[in-house]
Amino acid sequence: MAKPVVYFMKEITPENVVRMFHELDAQLPGKVAVKVHSGERGNQNYLRPEFLKPLMDEVGGTIVECNTAYDGARDTTEKHRELMAEHDWSTLFDVDIMDAEGPDLVLPIENGKVLKENYVGKHLADYPSMLVVSHFKGHPMGGFGGALKQLSIGCASNQGKVNIHTAGVTLKQAEFWDKLAAQEDFLHGMAESAETVVNHFGNQIAYINIACNLSVDCDCCAVAEDPCMADIGIFASLDPVAIDQACIDAVKNSDDPGRDRLLERIDSKMGTKTIDFADELGYGSKDYELVVVGPSPSPANEV
Repeated sequence: MAKPVVYFMKEITPENVVRMFHELDAQLPGKVAVKVHSGERGNQNYLRPEFLKPLMDEVGGTIVECNTAYDGARDTTEKHRELMAEHDWSTLFDVDIMDAEGPDLVLPIENGKVLKENYVGKHLADYPSMLVVSHFKGHPMGGFGGALKQLSIGCASNQGKVNIHTAGVTLKQAEFWDKLAAQEDFLHGMAESAETVVNHFGNQIAYINIACNLSVDCDCCAVAEDPCMADIGIFASLDPVAIDQACIDAVKNSDDPGRDRLLERIDSKMGTKTIDFADELGYGSKDYELVVVGPSPSPANEV
């Protein structure tokens, strides 16, 4: 079987994000859900909507998000919508808080070791295809955030996030912090829940990871540490496991003096186990082919 391809381009610009999307030749029919991280109030590192506007114009999609399971500016639909306007997401694009009302869409997890069901935003069913645009960076709970986290925690409803974080023990937000799962169970639950979203969309899903503003903290942190290493570039793939592995490999292979700070965060939370578990489940592969995309030719060099 051929290895999944991960495309990489070093120069991060809005136009190059569009170019990398074209490299995928992805088939995304109908109404396209574009999953992003909207950024917690106070966070300085999240991808700005202005940066993604050329991509959104190209795709013609809808920005989708779900409410969080922790107290903040995004744990209720009312507050989340207010923040989406404050951050200009809803100013520039159509925005859908997918779990704005229940009941959740329940995706079964057959033979799950940790979870039996995944609870995602009800509106996920309204979209035949999805583009997952991830800001690759560290994370205080998962070690790192990339495509797999967007598929799992990102698409999970408020209750679904509690379900994953507690390894299926509870759906109650009030019990979130008291019943957090053992770290390895949490990471395995992320891999299991991500698979349900991949299966839901079949071959009508694509992934772009942008490795910039490389903080050890996630965009969900209102008080986040500033980036600890230089930007790496844009990654694009049709395989969520391969694209996250490629980002991890790029960090490991970097000679940036700040890489050890980021790797310390990833390793301290056993973050790469999510990739390992996803690879074992078989909906993606850690063994990939990296294709480097060069800069666009200047007009003078065009034939």
